[in-house]
Amino acid sequence: MGQKIHPLGFRLGTTQSHDSIWFAQPRIYSENVKEDKIIRDCIKNYIQKIQKTTTAVDGEGIGRIKIKKKRDLIHVIINMGLPNPNLVIEDNPERMEELHTNVQKKINCVNRQINIEITRIPNVYRDPNILAEFLARQLKNRIPFRKAMQKTIKKFAEEAGAGTKGVQIQIAGRIDGNEIARVEWIREGRIPLQTIRAKIDYCSYPVRTIYGVLGIKVWIFINND
Repeated sequence: MGQKIHPLGFRLGTTQSHDSIWFAQPRIYSENVKEDKIIRDCIKNYIQKIQKTTTAVDGEGIGRIKIKKKRDLIHVIINMGLPNPNLVIEDNPERMEELHTNVQKKINCVNRQINIEITRIPNVYRDPNILAEFLARQLKNRIPFRKAMQKTIKKFAEEAGAGTKGVQIQIAGRIDGNEIARVEWIREGRIPLQTIRAKIDYCSYPVRTIYGVLGIKVWIFINND
C-alpha cells in the first residue's frame, strides 16, 4: 500500500511557504481555515463565471490565492495568468467592487477591512494551476486525453522558460467515458518527489465533463539553484 504525502506540505519551511499567513488562538483556528476556503472559493467562482461569458485565451486562469491577515485587515493576493482583453478585472473598477462586495457578504467583516490585489504571473505555464486549466479546457472540448496531455506537455516545454527541469501530469476518473475509472499519467524530465530540497510546485484540479468529474494533478520541478 503506497504512502502518499502532499508535495507542498512536505516541503514547508525549506522550499515552500504557506499560502495563508496569520496567527489565531486554538479555539478560533478552525474558523480561520474555513474562512480562507470561503474566500478562495468565492473568488474562483466569480472569475470563472465571467470567463464563461468570454472567449477563452490560452494562458489565462487563476494561480495561487494568497491570504495575509492582521487584526483589522485581510489582504488577498490573486495570481492570474495572461490577461484576457474582456477579463481585465484590475482595470475595471466596477468588477473589482463587485468582487470585493461578494467576498464581504460571505465572511464576517466586522471591524475588518478587505484589500484585494491582482498580480500577473510572468511565466504562466510554469504555474501548475494554469497548466491544469489549459488541459481541462481541452478535455471539456472532447479532445482525446492522450492527445490533450501531449499537447499540454509540448506547451509547457515551449513556453515555461528556463529554470524548469520536469513536469508530470496525471488524470483520474472515467477517462474518455469508459465505465471503469482509471489513472493515466505522463512525465517529461525529472520529478524528484522524495527530495525535500527539490522545489516542486503542485496542484490538484477537478474538471467536469459529460462523463463525470475528472481529477487532474500537475507536478512541476523548478530549478532552485
